[in-house]
Amino acid sequence: MTTTLSTCPATISTELRHQLRLQLTSEHSMNVTEADRIITDTISFLTVCAASPHRQFRPSRQVDLGWHQFILNTHDYAEFCDRLAGRFIHHVPDEFAAPVRRATAGVLDPTVEAIKTAGLPFHPELWVTGDGSCSQCHAGCTNCGQGGGDPS
Repeated sequence: MTTTLSTCPATISTELRHQLRLQLTSEHSMNVTEADRIITDTISFLTVCAASPHRQFRPSRQVDLGWHQFILNTHDYAEFCDRLAGRFIHHVPDEFAAPVRRATAGVLDPTVEAIKTAGLPFHPELWVTGDGSCSQCHAGCTNCGQGGGDPS
């Protein structure tokens, strides 16, 4: 299945959005507005992953929280991936790599550019890290099932 951004059904039900919002606010001490923005940008992130399966995109730290929360709702996540991409969009942590801190200059740019180019909902404040380090805990943990190797 080839996904195009103009035809992909990148939506979730109101009930699922409410469930994810409740989980994020209770488990990560955030307000409803922040949780809702994270859900929106997680869907945008997964949409570009689905539309460009041979590219490697990276979520920001906050979008990764949304992705993790969505994955924990396995039936809903699997159905969404199947509908959006015709396949499961894997989150592939590099279990054998020691945690590293990498400069973020440019690391999230391809993802942000793809989301913006596609005209998908985007909240810039979710894609900025204030400490100059990588937004992820392990090298490679942002590989959304679309190839391997170091994206930098």
